[in-house]
Amino acid sequence: MATVEKMPMLQMGYDKLMTHLRELKAERPLIVDAIEEARAHGDLSENAEYHAAKERQGQVEATISDIEDKLSRAQIIDPTTLSGDKIVFGATVNLIDEDDKPVKYQIVGQAEADAKQGMISYNSPLGRALIGRQVGDDVEVSVPSGDKFYTVDKIDFI
Repeated sequence: MATVEKMPMLQMGYDKLMTHLRELKAERPLIVDAIEEARAHGDLSENAEYHAAKERQGQVEATISDIEDKLSRAQIIDPTTLSGDKIVFGATVNLIDEDDKPVKYQIVGQAEADAKQGMISYNSPLGRALIGRQVGDDVEVSVPSGDKFYTVDKIDFI
C-alpha cells in the first residue's frame, strides 16, 4: 500500500485553497444549466456551446479533485511556533545576492508559492538550496537563467 505524502502549507495557503474549492463547487450548477441549455439547441455534434460547457465541466471537476487531494494531505505549519538557527519550512529569509542587493523570501508549500510576493516553494531550486542553511552561509543555486549566489543574512519565523 502506498503511503500518502503530507503536503506542508501555511494557514494562508490552506484558506486560499478552501476559497477556490468553494468557488468551483458553486460553479457546478451553472455548468449543468449551461449544458442543459446547449442540449436544448439540438444537434450536439456541431454544438459549440455544448462542447465548451462539457470541457469546462471536466476542467472544474479535475481541479476540484486536485484541490481536495491537496487539502486532505495538508499539514498546516505555523511559522511563529518555530525557532532555531537553521532555515526550515515557513522561515522568512533575508538574503544578499551577488550584486549586494537584499532579497527576502518565505519558504512555503507548492500550492501557495508566488515568487513575485516573495514566497518560494520549499521544492524550488532556491528553496531546496536554502533548507538547512544558517546565517552567514553562502548558497549557490542553478536556475534556468544561470547560477545565482546568495549569502544568508537573517532568518525569521514570523
